[in-house]
Amino acid sequence: MQVDPNKVFIFDTTLRDGEQSPGASLNHREKLDVARQLALLNVDIIEAGFPIASPDDFAAVKAIAEQIKGPTIAGLARCIEKDITRCADAVMPAEKPRIHVFLATSKIHREFKLKKAQDEILRQAAGSIKLAKSFVDDIEFSPEDASRTESDFLAQVVEAAIDAGATTVNIPDTVGYSIPSEFGDVIKRLYDTVPNIGLARIHVHCHNDLGLAVANSLAAVQAGARGIECTINGLGERAGNAALEEIVMALKIRKEEFKGLYTDIKTERLYKTSRLVSQLTGMNIQRNKAIVGANAFAHESGIHQDGMLKERSTYEIMRPQEVGIEDTDLVLGKHSGRHAFKHRLQQMGLVLNEEEMEKAYERFIALADKKKQIYDDDLLMIAHQEMTDAEGVYVLDHLQVSTGTDVVPTATVRIRRGDEVFQDAACGDGPVDAALKTIDRITGIHGKLVDFALQAITTGKDAMGEVSVRVQFESGPVLSAKSACTDIVEAGARAYLSCVNRMASLQQIAHSGDLEERPTEPTP
Repeated sequence: MQVDPNKVFIFDTTLRDGEQSPGASLNHREKLDVARQLALLNVDIIEAGFPIASPDDFAAVKAIAEQIKGPTIAGLARCIEKDITRCADAVMPAEKPRIHVFLATSKIHREFKLKKAQDEILRQAAGSIKLAKSFVDDIEFSPEDASRTESDFLAQVVEAAIDAGATTVNIPDTVGYSIPSEFGDVIKRLYDTVPNIGLARIHVHCHNDLGLAVANSLAAVQAGARGIECTINGLGERAGNAALEEIVMALKIRKEEFKGLYTDIKTERLYKTSRLVSQLTGMNIQRNKAIVGANAFAHESGIHQDGMLKERSTYEIMRPQEVGIEDTDLVLGKHSGRHAFKHRLQQMGLVLNEEEMEKAYERFIALADKKKQIYDDDLLMIAHQEMTDAEGVYVLDHLQVSTGTDVVPTATVRIRRGDEVFQDAACGDGPVDAALKTIDRITGIHGKLVDFALQAITTGKDAMGEVSVRVQFESGPVLSAKSACTDIVEAGARAYLSCVNRMASLQQIAHSGDLEERPTEPTP
C-alpha cells in the first residue's frame, strides 16, 4: 500500500522513554491500559518497552504485542545479540511487530563509552540490523547522539543501515543539544547525501534539555522527516521528550505553514489520554502546559474575556473540544446503572474484570452520595484505585485520624494483605504524617516523603482532592503515585501506600533473583 508523502507518522514512546522519567513507574497492567488508550488515540507505532531490561519489561511488551491491535508494536534493543533475540521473542505476537535497535555514533560516545572506531560501528550496526531482520521485516535503527555525530559519518551510518535492511532510520537528538535551524539542516543534509534514503522512512527523536524538543521535531519534518517519536505530556529522561499533543496540534492548527502535512491522531482523545498517563505515572501536568494544562483554555484578563465574549478566535487559536475538553464532561449520577458506568470506563480505555467492576461501581455509588456531580476524572480515579487495590500487596481497609489545635495528631490504620489484617496507630506532626508513619510501622517499608502536592481534580466545594506524592525509599528508587478522595488525608495515605506496594513488588522480584541487571546505557 502506497503511503501518502504528506503523512507524519506518530511513534509513541511513553511506555519506554516516558517511563524512564525520574519517579515515573508503571506496572504491567497500567502499561496495558496506556497502550489501549494509545491505540484509541490512533498512534501509528507504540514502543512498548525495553524487553531485555527485566522480566517484567519483557512480559509487558509481550502482553501488549498479544492484546493491542492496530498500531505497530515496537521493542527496543541495543545492537547486542541477546537484546535482539529477547526483543524478537517479545514483539513477535503482534499483528505488526517491529524491532528497534540503536548504537551510539558520535565521537564522544565512540571514544569514551564504546571505545570503538568508525568502521567497527558500521559493522556492528549492519550486523545487528541483519540479525533483527531474520526475525521480523520491520526494523528501525537509531544512531544514538546523531545530532552530535560528524555529518559525513552520520551519512555513512544511515546508508549502511538502510543497505542492511532498516525500514526506518531514526535521527535522535539524544541530549537535547540542537536548535531548530541546526537540526533541520541535519535532516536536509541526509536527504541530499544518502543515495538510498528513499528506501526508508526518516524519524526524529528529540529530547527537551533546552526546551526545544517540539521545535526541533517540527523543523525536522519541514526538512523531510516523516516520523516523530514523542511521548504523552512530554515525559522522558531528564527534561523529557517532545510532547505528542503539542506536535499533533501544531501540525493541525498551522497546516498551511507545514504545507499539508498531517497525522492520523484522533485529537479529541488527547486530553483524556493525557489525564490517564498523568494519573497512572503519578507525574503531574503543569497548569500552564500547552494543549492539556488546566490553564490552556482559561482566560482571566478582562481584555481577553471581553474579546472571547465577542468572538472566540480573538484569543483562542483552537477550540477546547478539538483536544477533548468539553464545556462539561458530567456523564453519570447516583441513579446511573452499571451498564452506563462500564460503558463510560471502556470509552476511557479502562478494562476491569467483573469483580473489579462491581467494587468500582460500589465506590462510584458511595462517591455519588457525597457529590452531586461525577466527572470523568472522578471515574478515572475510582477505576485506578480499584485496580491498585486489586494488584497491591497491601490494601487500606480503615483510616481514622484525630487532630486539632490542642490535640496531638494521631492516626489509626488498618491494612489488609490477602487474608491477613494488620492494625496500628502512631502520632505525627499532622494527620497526614501520622497516617504515613503508621503505614511504615505496619508494612516495615520506610519511605521519605520527597514531595506532596494537592489539587482539586474537578470543580465545586465537594470536589475530590487529588494528592500526588514522591517517595524515596531506603536504598531504593524514588517512586511516584496519585490518589484522590473527598478526604485529602485518605487520598494521601492511599497514594503513599501505592508507592509502598510498588517498592514491595520490586523487593520481591529482587529477592527471587529474577531481576536482570538493567542496561545502563543511555537510549535514543
